[in-house]
Amino acid sequence: MNSDSPAPVLVWFRDDHRLSDNPALSAAAVTGSQVLCFYVLDDGSEGIRRLGGAARWWLHGSLKALGDALERAGSSLLLLRGSPLSVVENVVRESGAAAIYWNRRYDAAEIAIDSAIKARLADRGIRAHSFNGRLLHEPWEITNQAGKPFQVFTPYLRAVNARSIKPPISAPRGLSGGVWAPSILDQAVSLADLGLEPSSPDWAAGMRQEWQRGEHVAQAKLSRFVETGLKGYAQGRDRPSQAGTSRLSPHLRFGEISPRQIWHSVRNAVEAEPGLERDAEKFLSEIAWRDFTHQLLHFYPHLPDRPHSSRFENFPWSEDRQALRAWQRGLTGYPIVDAGMRQLWRTGWMHNRVRMITASFLVKHLLTDWRRGEAWFWDTLVDADPANNAFSWQWIAGSGPDSAPFHRIFNPVTQGEKFDPDGDYIRAYVPELARLPSAFIHKPWEATPGVLREAGVVLGDTYPEPIVPHGPARERALEAFRSLRDLASEPAPCHPTAGMA
Repeated sequence: MNSDSPAPVLVWFRDDHRLSDNPALSAAAVTGSQVLCFYVLDDGSEGIRRLGGAARWWLHGSLKALGDALERAGSSLLLLRGSPLSVVENVVRESGAAAIYWNRRYDAAEIAIDSAIKARLADRGIRAHSFNGRLLHEPWEITNQAGKPFQVFTPYLRAVNARSIKPPISAPRGLSGGVWAPSILDQAVSLADLGLEPSSPDWAAGMRQEWQRGEHVAQAKLSRFVETGLKGYAQGRDRPSQAGTSRLSPHLRFGEISPRQIWHSVRNAVEAEPGLERDAEKFLSEIAWRDFTHQLLHFYPHLPDRPHSSRFENFPWSEDRQALRAWQRGLTGYPIVDAGMRQLWRTGWMHNRVRMITASFLVKHLLTDWRRGEAWFWDTLVDADPANNAFSWQWIAGSGPDSAPFHRIFNPVTQGEKFDPDGDYIRAYVPELARLPSAFIHKPWEATPGVLREAGVVLGDTYPEPIVPHGPARERALEAFRSLRDLASEPAPCHPTAGMA
């Protein structure tokens, strides 16, 4: 950089892959300085969890879309790899930047990294500006009367609804992109060099068919959902065979759209059509739920690794790896479970109702440690979110805050009959059962030999027998739960010292 040129400012992108409603980018743009944008793939810092395969696939397309959008706006995206503690400090030094801008992260390890970077830069007189670009509210803003994080969602939601949600901000009209110093360009990597997409074998064909990535796609999907999908959402969201959900979750996960944009778009629709209020309330409660899980992860960073309720520390989990493998492959013999697991493997996504059914089956029918399921979903979901994923598995297991009780055990047959009554979802993802009549598609073992023969189904051959019978599996789970006699107190929240990093 020419020493006579004004110092540029930096924007560090981290799961906020959009130009609109991006507070860090907007604040950098209004300085009038050259704006240099970069991303750092961090696979090795202590406490940072490596993204699963499906999320890495999404990240590839998300970074590509972000880079293209920045180029259209007059800037570009530099890709780097390594420990942010050293990479970011080097970028600031070599670029001669006057300041750096980012949107905050809330995981304990991420906060520690960001705080350390802020401190190092402050020692050199360089300001790091941070913003809330990920949540409706900061985790420490919504608390109970004692000033502590809510443990139960319903009062949390009431508190959210009692507050105003800041309106989203428009994308900068134009960015004055600068030129990176050669010493920094020497360390840059190409998108292909990041190795985010699978190659041998290439297992992402189904995901490529199912998804497009990027801010433009997310905005179009939101508009389409508000116009045609919001009406009837409260009821239709539970039918996996219908397009009853927004499917915005992976776009939210990578920040291709913000929760504020979603919130205000839906509220604007209700103002124009008050009859949408019930559906809107249900949908927006899911956006608030996302904030709730991030608040809990912020204050209880152990959620992905350890039961929140310590009485579950010694739960008698089974180590039946063959059963775990059958669940992962969608070969349990329970059609609604198998359909969900195959949808997940093929598309990188699973309908939310079916997520609950499949998770309950693993934890309660198979007595498999919820952390095994959490790890599988982390690797196979394109929307694998560190807060939502961990909290949801603890919710199912009964070990987390505001959890479903352990003795609530989904019957996969009645769940399938209730939410997929005609078996359309089963037929889509378990095609070997497609010719079964609806009366038997959720329980093929009750079909007569003639019905099975007519449908081309040979139990134990073309489709497995149930790996566990529901009744005895349920009793086994309840007996295991009854073995937890010593009730321990739940952990106190930790208060990160650098919550504002």
